[in-house]
Amino acid sequence: MTDITPFWLAGEPTFGEGSLDVHSPYSGDLVGRVSLATSEQIEQAIAAADAVQAELLGLPAHVRAKALDHISARIAERAEEFAALITAENGKPLMWSKGEVSRAVSTFRWAAEEARRWSGELQRLDTDPNATGRLGITRRFPRGPVLGIAPFNFPLNLVAHKVAPAIAVGTPVLIKPASATPLTALLLAEIVAETELPKASLSVLPIRGGQMDAVNTDSRLPVISLTGSDEVGDRIRQAAPQKQVILELGGDAAVMVEPDWPDLKAAAERIALFGNYQAGQSCISVQRVLVHTDVYDAFVPLLTEAVQALRTGDPNDPATQVGPMIDEQNAQRITEWIAEATRAGATLHTGGGRQGTQVEPALLSEVPASTSLGSKEAFAPVMTVIRYSDLDEGFRIVNGSRYGLQAGIFTTKVDVAFRAHRELVVGGVIVGDVPSFRADQMPYGGWKASGTGREGVASAMVDLTDERILVLTGLAL
Repeated sequence: MTDITPFWLAGEPTFGEGSLDVHSPYSGDLVGRVSLATSEQIEQAIAAADAVQAELLGLPAHVRAKALDHISARIAERAEEFAALITAENGKPLMWSKGEVSRAVSTFRWAAEEARRWSGELQRLDTDPNATGRLGITRRFPRGPVLGIAPFNFPLNLVAHKVAPAIAVGTPVLIKPASATPLTALLLAEIVAETELPKASLSVLPIRGGQMDAVNTDSRLPVISLTGSDEVGDRIRQAAPQKQVILELGGDAAVMVEPDWPDLKAAAERIALFGNYQAGQSCISVQRVLVHTDVYDAFVPLLTEAVQALRTGDPNDPATQVGPMIDEQNAQRITEWIAEATRAGATLHTGGGRQGTQVEPALLSEVPASTSLGSKEAFAPVMTVIRYSDLDEGFRIVNGSRYGLQAGIFTTKVDVAFRAHRELVVGGVIVGDVPSFRADQMPYGGWKASGTGREGVASAMVDLTDERILVLTGLAL
């Protein structure tokens, strides 16, 4: 019988009532069994976070930074274990799991560095006569304990982006991991428990869906940080309008290919890979490929060939580039969307077949906007190709989406890059590459239905805190 993995309640491994089975999306094999928290234990975790606020905030910066450095180092030491676990419960190929672990190492390292320089600002107030001798010191303080709700697609690094900034600013955090992928977050909690932080600094609780409404609205958790769907984000925002709600939501990321780009084959290969990495289950995987009419006829065959060349299959094979989707329900959904698009007149250039949770990477063109694939986030290994005639039309198409997370543009022209930065209504514009690029220290987040607030350690630290000014009087400035 498979052992049951405990959750972490206020820094202690704990068992609740009932359990959750975690299965491999690829093989269906049982990966692990996780204990579920009771309502009473959830209350204990929230109360503990509330009670430990002052102690955690009072820790010197070097203590918080040391803890973050320790977490970063221990993830690096156990990198193979983390990568294997991510692949087992998430299904992403090992090559991507290893990359996620490396990013988590960096995320906690960045947080340690930010914790050391989290100092505030000085402001002279004697610019007016009535403030002679006065100096303002503005510092940021935590709004209160954080509820972090994590998705399945990056079960380590997106948990890290909630835990690391919270520790850096000195506030406790309660993590609700995705039901499909709780094991990685629980392993991370084990490492956090090794530090000298107060035990109640972190709880990681697998929670039944029906219990979340009460958690979301609990006033002792004044900050909610969700990475997930825009539907869930809307529900949380409506249920807790008085809270600081940070939402990293969906996207149908677009990339533009301008005629000045010198290597169309390399661009096609890059787009093909990052339209299908994580089986397309990334908010910034390429979904819409906009190609200038001058290079469209040359580019589409190159992109088709690059998609066909991707290695699919067993995620434990180091050569596999595209693994399974998270479950069969979503795999079936996307094949139905592809069928709907082709019935409506779209051209299927390649892919679209399905075997269980494995979906063959698909590329379509002339997809009507009235179809699901033409109007919604696919979150699957599928891309659509769109022809545009000039920048005005291209930018108009990119901005025509209800989402606005990141966009990419393959161009060598600096003026085009700056115009894209000004006119594309997205949180980030990536020049010379796909929109899927993300460095973990950079501000990351969306406009429109793609969310509010920013990740990236320093940016998240701002979102978790608020300003408080101290005015000193009678100084010889």
